[in-house]
Amino acid sequence: MLVVRPAKPADLPGLERLAGTATPRLTNLPAHRDRLEERITRSQQSLARDIDFPGDDSYTFVLEDRERGEVVGTATIRAQAGAREAYYTYRQETLIHASQQLDVRREVQTLALSHEVSEASLLCALSLDARYKGTSAESLLRRARLMFIAQYPERFAEILAVAFPGYLDADGESPFWNSVGRHFFVRGFEEINHFAGVRSKSFVAEVMPQFPLYLPLLTPQARAAIGREHPDHETAMNEMLAEGFLRSRHVDIFDAGPVIKAERERLETFRRCIWHPVRIRPAASLPDAEPAMVANQKLEGFRCLVTRYALSPTGQLMLSPEHAELLGVEEGRAVLAAPLTLPAGEDILDEGEL
Repeated sequence: MLVVRPAKPADLPGLERLAGTATPRLTNLPAHRDRLEERITRSQQSLARDIDFPGDDSYTFVLEDRERGEVVGTATIRAQAGAREAYYTYRQETLIHASQQLDVRREVQTLALSHEVSEASLLCALSLDARYKGTSAESLLRRARLMFIAQYPERFAEILAVAFPGYLDADGESPFWNSVGRHFFVRGFEEINHFAGVRSKSFVAEVMPQFPLYLPLLTPQARAAIGREHPDHETAMNEMLAEGFLRSRHVDIFDAGPVIKAERERLETFRRCIWHPVRIRPAASLPDAEPAMVANQKLEGFRCLVTRYALSPTGQLMLSPEHAELLGVEEGRAVLAAPLTLPAGEDILDEGEL
């Protein structure tokens, strides 16, 4: 019995464990007890506030295995990526160098420091217990956040973004960081990544070069890493592309991992989610049906789980007593449902980024 819900103080040990086992270590999920405790508190404060537009709020969720009594996953939404300080990325651009006298025209790829993603809402800090990877739990944790945003759109931006961890070599080193950032910070990737997670990324604007980086001047390994996700996150990338996200020209400033973006109304979860009144029936009597994500309509008491998309002839969603209890709903109350299965996605670049 797996359910996604907002994090609470008692979940802190579970979050510490998940932060420590994330592969690779995540900047936005530091294995630091005080920072994780602050994250839970901030999430509870955000849920308790009346909000009319996105700002400096964040919402941290956990995936709970009720049978084991364990927190086995976590994921966060930052309502506005750059609400506190600019959210920096590198934007991939093309500069043209031409000379009529020499009859030369060269297109040169560059990376320019940007904070355009600052206005987007950021899906981040996802970590899942290895025992649940490759199961429906992975999709539930990743996409339950979209079910939450669909119910409270005023709290979030029209554009959603996801920054994926970048490519690391066999030694756990970032070729991009070694070719760029190390020259300005004289620190290894893992150390600077932890520093940014525990404190902030504001130092980036203070130290990193403000002028475009010319890709031909980087090492071949660094160029190959630009826009390439970590191998452990390829499945996640494919699912989010199937959801409707598109690759942007933005990459992470540390490891050059890809940043994907989408207008939220174009995402499959938003387009296909439907409200249904609940009918409670014994689990053994429920007809077989495709799996679906089902969420209640509570803010602080938000719950989302996977169950069968079994509808009555009159359009009621039939739930078992166990699932109705997990969701905290009674017969006749409405729940939001969306198919768990996504159509095949395309790996394309956002045309608006050209």
